[in-house]
Order: sequence, then structure tokens, then C-alpha cells
Amino acid sequence: ERGTQNMSYQMVGPSTPVLAMLGVDVVLPCHLEPAADETKSTVEWSRSDLSPRFVHLRRDVVDLPKKQHLSYAGRTHLSSSRLKHGDLSLRLSNVKLSDEGKYSCIVPGKTSTEVHLLVGAAPPNVAVSAEADGSSGGVVLCCESAGWYPEPELLWLDSEGKLLSAGPPRTLRGPDGLYSVSSRVTVETRPSNTFSCRVQQSNISQSRTAQFSFEVFQG
Repeated sequence: ERGTQNMSYQMVGPSTPVLAMLGVDVVLPCHLEPAADETKSTVEWSRSDLSPRFVHLRRDVVDLPKKQHLSYAGRTHLSSSRLKHGDLSLRLSNVKLSDEGKYSCIVPGKTSTEVHLLVGAAPPNVAVSAEADGSSGGVVLCCESAGWYPEPELLWLDSEGKLLSAGPPRTLRGPDGLYSVSSRVTVETRPSNTFSCRVQQSNISQSRTAQFSFEVFQG
């Protein structure tokens, strides 16, 4: 854990980035050590890359939503009961891709710390389809998956889990900021052959796999 020292107080935040998946609620941790009643203090959550910088501002025991950046309107919450015990953690609802960044948790004149939020998105599944390749007599497998963030990687694997050589996948980023990825690979048709397409994003610990077996291929 890390924080900055001022007088006898230390503001403590997480030592590693906080990960939140798109659309969920997340808590950005921040608390004072030693614990102190901060219900009457000014509490500022901000991002230096925004204008106005305020993500959430509380002053004179009142939240000031008119001061906050519009993208956070109606999505932030500080708990008065937790402030009483020095817990300044901020609840952020319905996480957006634009929420990713570095946040400062500040009690002006006393102390502050920084919280880094990473945002991820992963779809429920991967789709694999097949079509005959007239020129080679083999089959072309196509793998597609949309709705990822950050940009994922795509791997083809054979029945033994070994990597297949395929050209670089086609990656597109939509207007919503999410990535779609697709890839095609030509394989031999053998009844026992099973192939897998795996799409993964290691930064957010997400992986999706779809299998294709020629036992069910009617092409």
C-alpha cells in the first residue's frame, strides 16, 4: 500500500491498480491511518486529466454534484457512515471505458493518495464457423469475437493444444471503443481433428475459447 505523509496522518490507497469490468460498480479504496472522523472535512476525488477535474466533491457536509465532471453525473457515492471512520472510498456505478485513469483521493491541507483504475470488457463467447476451401480441398475455419477492451489476442490451437500458424488477426475498434477480432485458418479435414480458437486479454485475466470438430462438420 502507498500514501503520502502529512503531520500524523497517512492516506492509504491500493498498491496495485483496481480492475473493473465495463458496466459494473466498483469501489476505489482510500482511507486514513490512523482513522479519523472526516464527515465534516472537505473530500475531493479528482482526475488531473479532466476539466473540471472533480469526480466527486464534498464540502461542509454536502456533496456538490454541480462541481463534478459531467461524465460522472449520478454515478458517484461517498458513504457518510464510512467517512466517520476515516474511510473515503468512492463507489463508482456503471463503469465506462472513459473512467479508466488515475484518481486522486484528497483531504485538502491534510493528505492525499492516488488510485489507478483499469477498465476491461469481454464478451460471453467466441464464434467459430467453417467453409470448404475448393482450391486446397481443406476447410477454412473462421473465428470471430466482438466486445473486448483492451485489444485482445487471438490464437488457433490443434487438438493437442499446439499453436497453429495463421496470419495476423483482423482487429477493428468500434465507435463504442470496444474491439472486435477475427481470423481465418485453413486446415485438413480429418474425422479426429478438433481445433480451438482462443481469444484472450491477459491484462484483465479474461479468456474465451470455442472448439470445432470435423465429426460434426457437414460441409
